[in-house]
Amino acid sequence: MPKKKLLSNSYQYIDPHFTYINPNSGILFNLQGIEDPEVFIFFESGSVAKRLNQLHANPIKIIGIETLFEIHKFLFQDIFSWAGETRKVEISKDGKQFFPIAFFESGFKYLENLINTYKSIPKDDKLQLSEKLAEILDNLNYLHPFREGNGRTQREFLRVLALEKGYSLNLNPPDNKDIYDRYMNGTIDSDLKILNSLIFEQLMH
Repeated sequence: MPKKKLLSNSYQYIDPHFTYINPNSGILFNLQGIEDPEVFIFFESGSVAKRLNQLHANPIKIIGIETLFEIHKFLFQDIFSWAGETRKVEISKDGKQFFPIAFFESGFKYLENLINTYKSIPKDDKLQLSEKLAEILDNLNYLHPFREGNGRTQREFLRVLALEKGYSLNLNPPDNKDIYDRYMNGTIDSDLKILNSLIFEQLMH
């Protein structure tokens, strides 16, 4: 039986001027002025969960890539002054750099094209819809446009894209860790086969 892959959380940030991190506490600057790591994690997760519930009740319609920033701003409005803004630092994970900030504009245009293509796919073509959603997710994750909150924002973005075609899509269900692990492995390894298979399975009417 193959060993289950361990998910890594080894992010590195090039931020010599402490744009985002409080050098005294080592945690992200936040609107509440919280400097205790455990208190911050508790507040942040609870606040975002509340905002996600509100979006489930009243989704933000996907116009284009700009809606990604609207979603991030809504989710993190209680926590960060920079909610909804592109990151100003380079990020890497396990030695692999995410999209360089100098080329964000071209990355956004490419994603805009993917979104427009997705919108043109017929609602009953589940296979093609899942393939395009996997491609959008893979590129969104590589872009990693925010300093914090990329995963939660991109999952909500995909959920609403699916919803607009008449499907539900939950890539982080509370009762199934395997789905989230597959989502993480697929995005970390940029494995479209994993992402496409997962999304196809989870797209439900």
